[in-house]
Amino acid sequence: MVIGAGPVGLFQVFQLGLQGLACHVIDALPRAGGQCAELYGDKPIYDIPGIQVCTGQELTERLLAQIRPFAPHWHLGQQATALEPQAGGGFLVHTSQGTRLHARAVFIAAGVGAFLPRALKLEGLAAYEGTQLRYQLDLGEALAGQHLLVHGGGEAAVASAIASATAPEPLRPTRTTLQHRRDVFDAPPDMLAQLHALRAAGRIEVAIGVAGSIVEAQGRLTALELTTPEGSTLRQPLDLLLVRLGLVPRLGPIADWGLPLERKQLVVDTATFATSVPGIHAVGDAITYPGKRKLILSGFHEATLAAFGAAEWLAGHKLPLEYTTSSERLQGLLGVGKSGN
Repeated sequence: MVIGAGPVGLFQVFQLGLQGLACHVIDALPRAGGQCAELYGDKPIYDIPGIQVCTGQELTERLLAQIRPFAPHWHLGQQATALEPQAGGGFLVHTSQGTRLHARAVFIAAGVGAFLPRALKLEGLAAYEGTQLRYQLDLGEALAGQHLLVHGGGEAAVASAIASATAPEPLRPTRTTLQHRRDVFDAPPDMLAQLHALRAAGRIEVAIGVAGSIVEAQGRLTALELTTPEGSTLRQPLDLLLVRLGLVPRLGPIADWGLPLERKQLVVDTATFATSVPGIHAVGDAITYPGKRKLILSGFHEATLAAFGAAEWLAGHKLPLEYTTSSERLQGLLGVGKSGN
């Protein structure tokens, strides 16, 4: 079980695959890539070995292609909430969606924590989460006949409003409104130009004001009550509220699993990157040790040693070192070489 689908978690899957170990992967985000893809998806990265430059999204895509031969089982959009050692060996992992998974070994690659959507905190609003209140929106969802209100002023909010307003029918909402406290949006110039064009064409409306409360009628969310910059009150109607205020990292339930922590980071043995509990390893930004550097390439090294450590712990003996350039077994796992061609 790999908890965390950022670059280090994905490379952990690869290294475990080379050891012949199949993986399930849990991540709170609805897609792989973690912080690298969500926060730095279009930013250049220059220190990945053998790659002169790539974006966070490109790195994620390369890592996903690399682990494809090992066919990991994905559990995205859910957070690992509890971990229970089992009397017969291994661990029972519970998720926020009620999934229960038994794993022989667990690898925590949660970075600085699960990246969760920043909530809009208005009295009574949380009751609508999952129905009329969303923090992520499936663009394949049919929204015809609905008024979508996108709350936020950053790139994520602008991108969501544009994607909804330009979706084909019947996926496109009848009305798309972008609501922010002021008529200034933080997004790339080309995205702002597209927003301006859609506003001019009447495809996106903009509501300016600070959200102070919700309006309900007959058990449904019907509007947000805004205070405009001039101090007046405005009721902004809606059928569906999409909140896009960015992501915040939270270590969350991992902090309650009884593993030693130092400044909210897991303490590990750098020979195997094992925690104090046999069978639980940790890598990446979730850990601390003397000389630790929070770099993706450092996490790749940690994932390699963790995979060897776990494989030998499970086997009960030292394993021979093999090379992908010459090992027919490894090439067979990867689907290359004589056995893969």
